[in-house]
Amino acid sequence: MIYPTYEQADISLQDPAAVRQVFLEGYENGLSACQYGAVASYIPELAKADGSAFGLYAWKKDGTILDLGDTTTRFSIQSISKVINLAVALKYRGFRDVFSHVLMEPTGDAFNSILKLDMVESRPFNPMINAGAIQVMSLLEPEFSFEDLLAFAREICLDEEIRLNEEVYRSEAETGDRNRAIAWLLKSKEVMQGNPDRITDLYFKMCSLNVTAKSLAGLGLVLACGGLNPFTGKHLIAPGYVRTIKSVMFTCGLYDESGEFGVRVGLPAKSGVGGGIVCSAPGPMGIGLYGPALDPKGNSLGGLTALEHISHRLKLHVFDYE
Repeated sequence: MIYPTYEQADISLQDPAAVRQVFLEGYENGLSACQYGAVASYIPELAKADGSAFGLYAWKKDGTILDLGDTTTRFSIQSISKVINLAVALKYRGFRDVFSHVLMEPTGDAFNSILKLDMVESRPFNPMINAGAIQVMSLLEPEFSFEDLLAFAREICLDEEIRLNEEVYRSEAETGDRNRAIAWLLKSKEVMQGNPDRITDLYFKMCSLNVTAKSLAGLGLVLACGGLNPFTGKHLIAPGYVRTIKSVMFTCGLYDESGEFGVRVGLPAKSGVGGGIVCSAPGPMGIGLYGPALDPKGNSLGGLTALEHISHRLKLHVFDYE
């Protein structure tokens, strides 16, 4: 996107009509961009997605919503589950314990790369790449069942209807040899404790949760509210841990496109190859997007396009100063 060289009037977040217009423009831009992407095919079940589908859901603390397009379509959460898993690990294991097993550095490599893991550092570089997420799952698997993690996912996404997508799970399990190899590599380096096959099976199940753009907006909203469910007042995770999660999302949440996303959009976000993006924004506000047509890095092309427009016009970037 090339920004206009002329001065554009500031838009107040307190002007609902103007904000809605910006979101509508972002949605239309994102919808148009979908034609240039391609759905994920390395997991056979994901290849069945409709590449023209696109939805955007924004949810504010006061209950205000913006609901545009395919926001009720259920799709698999994929790598966005890494945010949920990290939240559980931090909540129950603590910062020092979690980050003694996994680092917090961007890699610049593909999400399923093992290059640095085998050549540079035995511990995975961050919890948002597959190796790091599998390592985090190894901390959870001895104590938490899938049902436990599912219950937490429903709470933090404000969506009691989240279920396991059995078809995607089977497809993941049948084609997930690279993730199993990552787990066994971690085991061979004595970084991972536990059984790699059980750990990766739980990882596959969490990647196969069925969510919607609204679910992701709920997750983004809880993070934007410092771990608080704004509608019940229940604290789901401590604010300090939320700061950690959002920091890792900002630096590592868009795979090896995280740096460019940080410059162009400048908000904590996490993508998944199922087409979802969760974003935590000022307001406080959560934004959830669904667009399974991906760019070459595995990120929703429609979602990236929409978020760039919205962040630019509403000055949501973390480095936009008054």
